[in-house]
Amino acid sequence: MKSRYSLVAAATAALVAAFVVAAAAFGSSSSTKLIGTTGANDAFKITLTKGGHSVKTLAAGTYTFVIHDGSTIHSFALDGPHGFAKDFTTVPFKGTKTATIKLKAGKYKYYCKAHESQMFGHFTVH
Repeated sequence: MKSRYSLVAAATAALVAAFVVAAAAFGSSSSTKLIGTTGANDAFKITLTKGGHSVKTLAAGTYTFVIHDGSTIHSFALDGPHGFAKDFTTVPFKGTKTATIKLKAGKYKYYCKAHESQMFGHFTVH
């Protein structure tokens, strides 16, 4: 009986190891984090950063947006190619929201809908 149990345990361990290797080979569902801020302390300022640096260009792919909206008078929205539009936050929300988005090649604009002429930025996805 012990040998049958040992054989089943070894086979199970081999299957688990095979699944782990296969998952690594096909990639994981993790994505790069982008940090957006708008209206910190009610300031008329909006930013989008990756690793502490302003986003100017990105490779096409999946990104996790973490948006910090510091004011009830501001919002954080993103427009892109082919009619893409995403409102991460809206007036009067204040807090943090997270969303994972697949970005395709093209030009993007992030902005505060209430103050778009003053609070905006651009980046390109290639």
